[in-house]
Amino acid sequence: MTTDGRPPPITLDDLVEPRFDDTTREVLALMADMGSSVSLDGPSLLAQATAETGLDDLGADDVTDRLDVLCRALREEAGLNGAGVLTQSVLLTGLLKNRLLIQDLLDRHPEIRDEVIAAPIVICGLPRTGTTHLHNLLSADDRLRSLPYWESLEPVLADAELPGPGAPDPRRARTEAGLDFLNTALPEFRRMHEMTVDHAHEEIQLLAIDMSSMLFETVAPIPSWRDDYLARDQRPSYAYLRTVLQVLQWLRGGTRWVLKSPQHLEQFPALLATFPDATFVVTHRDPVPVTVSMVTMLAYTARLAHDRVDTIGIAAYWVDRLERMLRSCVDHRDLLPEARTIDVHFDEFMADDLAMVRRIHAVAGLPDSGAAEASMRAFTEAHPRGRFGGIAYDLGPFGLDRDVLAEVFAFYSERFGVRTEG
Repeated sequence: MTTDGRPPPITLDDLVEPRFDDTTREVLALMADMGSSVSLDGPSLLAQATAETGLDDLGADDVTDRLDVLCRALREEAGLNGAGVLTQSVLLTGLLKNRLLIQDLLDRHPEIRDEVIAAPIVICGLPRTGTTHLHNLLSADDRLRSLPYWESLEPVLADAELPGPGAPDPRRARTEAGLDFLNTALPEFRRMHEMTVDHAHEEIQLLAIDMSSMLFETVAPIPSWRDDYLARDQRPSYAYLRTVLQVLQWLRGGTRWVLKSPQHLEQFPALLATFPDATFVVTHRDPVPVTVSMVTMLAYTARLAHDRVDTIGIAAYWVDRLERMLRSCVDHRDLLPEARTIDVHFDEFMADDLAMVRRIHAVAGLPDSGAAEASMRAFTEAHPRGRFGGIAYDLGPFGLDRDVLAEVFAFYSERFGVRTEG
């Protein structure tokens, strides 16, 4: 333990050739065996989702086109092992089931489309720039509506599963079971990103229901999917996101959302068209440590879908991907309304997180609230930074050079005055 009682940092020395405990190894072997009989094929996945829900209306025909592009990329480019194939088939079938259930609810309750999504606060920033902590702090304020993790995975329950008065929601137990496996299989993941049933989650999961989300790229490099995604106008998918928020608001209440996703950073035009009255919070941090941290996390999680992890390939893909995102941010930042946009620098936020939240509240037109600040302080005390220990990040396994990375991202750092970290 360190002097503050936290576990000391560790080095992940098995990124390329992963090591597992016996229990995880047995589970992954079983998953691989099951995955050997699974096909990542759009029509087959849709047939499975239809069979499980008894529904067949997706609400739009083009979603299956995107599903086909994604499935082909996962089959031909992702290099998934049997466990990875099984995991992706479960994920995609679940997303299709969500889509079918959402459309069925909309058909039965057309008044849902009258729900007003008013003046959301939208956090736009790369992973590892403080967005998760900021999202959770803002979400501790009960004047704002956020998306808990369990709800992001299953926005709508089938009627047959609706709990009776006082009965638990089955989605919470399913989420807890998934996290139990994650924490067993990836015991060091919480050092990089803590996940709980109720923590505020990104709507990247909701965008995935429209098969238009950066979520899929985090599984493995899939360049054909990336190119198709970037070539498409994302405004229809963001409009679908707004519809899902209407559904969730109608089901569980809430009048003002706080949203967060890294992909927003390259979608300012679509974001502004969808939420024209939003407050935009753009986070900034030196892209070099952001890149090293992010590729380490992605390489660590890749062990659940790959027998041997291509750390060099992951790094090359994401250096390019992050550069594209940051160039889009630089190109389109001035589209955002100045009176309702705030740039948040990582070092300033970490120095006094509550002071930064007060600044964001002022831009968003939220008055000071003693109750809200007490809730945020309670969250911070219960979730101190680094409470599970840190990671000693190493560029070696990724073939990266700090000076080269700094040059690649210099255009962004200079534009926003981002401080270089040691």
